[in-house]
Amino acid sequence: MERVRVSVAAKRLGVHPDTIRRWADEGQLPFVWVGTERRFSVADLDAFSGTTMREHGSGRELLYVRVSGTTGQESSLAAQEAELRSTSKGPVVAVVKDKASGLRENRPGLAKALKMAAEGKCDVVRVTHEDRLARFGAKWVTDLFARDGVKVEVLHQKSQGGGMEELLSDFMSLVATFAGRMYGIRSREAKLRLLGAAKEHVKDDSGVPAP
Repeated sequence: MERVRVSVAAKRLGVHPDTIRRWADEGQLPFVWVGTERRFSVADLDAFSGTTMREHGSGRELLYVRVSGTTGQESSLAAQEAELRSTSKGPVVAVVKDKASGLRENRPGLAKALKMAAEGKCDVVRVTHEDRLARFGAKWVTDLFARDGVKVEVLHQKSQGGGMEELLSDFMSLVATFAGRMYGIRSREAKLRLLGAAKEHVKDDSGVPAP
């Protein structure tokens, strides 16, 4: 009978090694000790993947992680992924990442997740916090997944603390978006108005009319 280590078992089932250890400790996954290491039967792993996981309602998982900034937040993405993997209940079929504001609707990662759900490639979408899906209106995103029979699971129900910096970033992104749309309507008129305001400002400060 072929037996494999924790790392191999985790790769075979598409979950984090910590999840394998937790299933073993809970008695869900049979194993034997070989010295100080656990060994898992390949037959048991295949049986667990094919039947037990379905009985426990643990479907194929898509992990969605997001940060607002485009640079310097790779560690946050990695931390979110690690936390989601360590609490997985089923095989992880994909990890989808976005580096974009939670106010943006046209996020490539979210679009990919929705596409995979529509194609029946996952059963569960998991996030660490609800605002990873969207800063506002996360229920709409959840309803879109539900339309394709995909459940959204949030690891931490309460909004994450200490997110003021990201919230401000999202707010500035929203302001910039509205400003761009507003000035884009009559760009020539807007430029003339702004130029006139700038000249008046220079005149008021120096007492000398701007050229």
